[in-house]
Parts: sequence; structure tokens; C-alpha cells
Amino acid sequence: MATKVIVNIPGEEAYDVRIGTGVLDALGARMRGVPSLEQAERVLVVTDENVAPLYRDRARESLAAAGFRVPDIVVPAGEDTKSVEVAGEIWEAMAHLSLGRDCAVVALGGGVVGDLAGFAASTYMRGVTLVQVPTTLLSMVDSSVGGKTGVNLTAGKNLVGTFKQPAYVCADTGTLSTLPEREWACGCAEVAKSAVIDSDEFFFWLVEAADALAAREEAVVSEAIARCVVFKADVVAEDKTESRGVRECLNYGHTLGHAVEALAGYGTFSHGAAVAEGMRFAARLAAALAGASLEFVAAQDDLLDALGLPALAWSAEPADLLAAMKRDKKARHGQVRFVLPRDVGSWELRDVDDAVILEHLEAWARSKEECS
Repeated sequence: MATKVIVNIPGEEAYDVRIGTGVLDALGARMRGVPSLEQAERVLVVTDENVAPLYRDRARESLAAAGFRVPDIVVPAGEDTKSVEVAGEIWEAMAHLSLGRDCAVVALGGGVVGDLAGFAASTYMRGVTLVQVPTTLLSMVDSSVGGKTGVNLTAGKNLVGTFKQPAYVCADTGTLSTLPEREWACGCAEVAKSAVIDSDEFFFWLVEAADALAAREEAVVSEAIARCVVFKADVVAEDKTESRGVRECLNYGHTLGHAVEALAGYGTFSHGAAVAEGMRFAARLAAALAGASLEFVAAQDDLLDALGLPALAWSAEPADLLAAMKRDKKARHGQVRFVLPRDVGSWELRDVDDAVILEHLEAWARSKEECS
């Protein structure tokens, strides 16, 4: 039984997110129900070398059965693929195929494919229809919904990008059966982030369901995805382009997390593992600056542990971490901004002085040395 969540963002066409085992087989039929795709003839599937052998044929068969012509592009797997150079190769391929504004791009894969294909779709001929078909837990609960697309630069992640809402999201939970444990835990970090920022109800549900989610119990997985989609859709509806400060709550844990990824080397730790570390750091910073209780800090630690996201046995020079944070796109006027939780479901966005950040980074680094 599939779950349907309707994402309704002011100024945009509402779109469905279908969640459940087997919904990939109805991809073509569901897309024909999208007004912008009723008369479309061609759909470009963009996927990567890991996902293509597993799910490309199923997606193509469903789309062909609905009357679409279906060329595809397979890109290398991994974060390095999310680049201006690869986006350019996709644009050139689309032009070579003589794809017009009436085509659609289907992003079949995880967050890298979703961000990259979404960026290509939003910029080719100034924008064609985008459909997201996430195949990882992380992309189902986060990146496939909300409209952010992007590519990385040498200077940092996602420094070039657009806002492009999909016309439809097809989250087939059956594809998660092939996900490695590292990537499963990566998605769990974003579930935990959403629960902490959203509400007591979501947080305490997740505390109770943590073991079942870590064990990939189907009903719990589907509910976790649906809860995250509803949470994110509500946030994005208030702040579609991250201009009012509301949407920045979705960056909880990412300030230190992105710096960890950059300094450790992309791929050393999963995005989720880095974000979880960032959540631990931000909670402790919040205890010093925003009135968060030590009980909250401990409860979050316990939840992350239960989801397979232990504290990282890694550190770096505090000055290097601070410099990486300042290069992040969320920094403003040279000031590093943190999402600081006062408690579950309550947060504030704060510019934090360099000296304060360095003090806490030094304490964080010492804690790593003491555990080694």
C-alpha cells in the first residue's frame, strides 16, 4: 500500500510524493497524470553506474509503457560527479538528442544524481520538467523534496545551484534493500535532524522506533519517510528560497558537518555521519548559548547512537575547521551561522563569534584525543 503526500508550495504547482514498495513500476502512469507531462513525448533518465544495473530497466519499461520515448544518461557514481563539468556533459547530450522544452528529466538515484540532474533540468532551455526518483533513504527523506539543486566547486559543496521543484516524486522503498549499511545510517541522520527540529511527537516516535528503523522494518521506514516529507514540505512552504530564515533550520548539523566532509576528504565519512557529528557539536554549543539542557544533549546522543551514528573518532585543527565553515554558503558577512536547538521542536538561528566557535572546537578536539 503506497502512501501519498501532497507538497503544496505557494507559487508552485502542487506535486505528489508516492512512498511504498513497487511504486517505481507505476512511474510512467503517474507521470502521465501530471499536467505538464500529459503531452510530453520524451523523457531523459539520468542515473549513475551503481543504480543503472539495478533499476534503470524497470524505470524505462514503465515510462515506455506510458508512451514516452526514453533515452538515458549514466554518470559515474560519487560526489565528484556533482560538478559543472558533468552538468555540461548532460546539457550537451540533451542538445544532441534535440530535446525541447516539452521533455522531462527523471533523476533516478541518490542525492548526487538528484542534485545534478535537477540542476541540469532547471537550466537547460531555462528549465524543463523534473521528476525525482530517489533510491536512497537520504534522498527520500531530504534532497528529493523541496527543490534545491546544485553542483560542487573546489571551494565547497553546493556553491552553484538553483531552486527547482519536481513535478512528481516516486520513492520506491523496495530500492532501499540494496543500500549498504553506511548509506542507511546516512539517511537515518537526516531523519534524526528532522525529528529534533520538528516536534516532541516526531522525536519521541523516533526514539521508540529507532531500533526498527535501523533494522529497516518496512512499515517504520515508510512512516519515517512520510514524516520527513511532511516536515520538509511545511518548512519549504514557509520559505521556498531560503530568504526568510525559516528554511535554514534544515541546515541543523550541517555547519560543522560540511567542514568535516571537506577536511576529511569527500567520501571519507558519509554525509549523514558528518551531519550527525555536527548535530552533536551544535547541541553542545546550544547548551552554552541558547539554553538547551544537558538532558536534551544526552537524549540526542542516545538517539544517534541507536541509529548507528556514533561520534566520529576524528578531529582536525580548530582553525582549519573554522576556515572551512566560513567558506560555506550559509556564512553571512564573514560570520558563521548555526542552527541552535533550545529544545526539541524549538530552535534559533545565530551568528556566532569566531572566538566562541574556536573555544568549542578546541573542546571538541580534546574530547576526541581523550577517547583515542
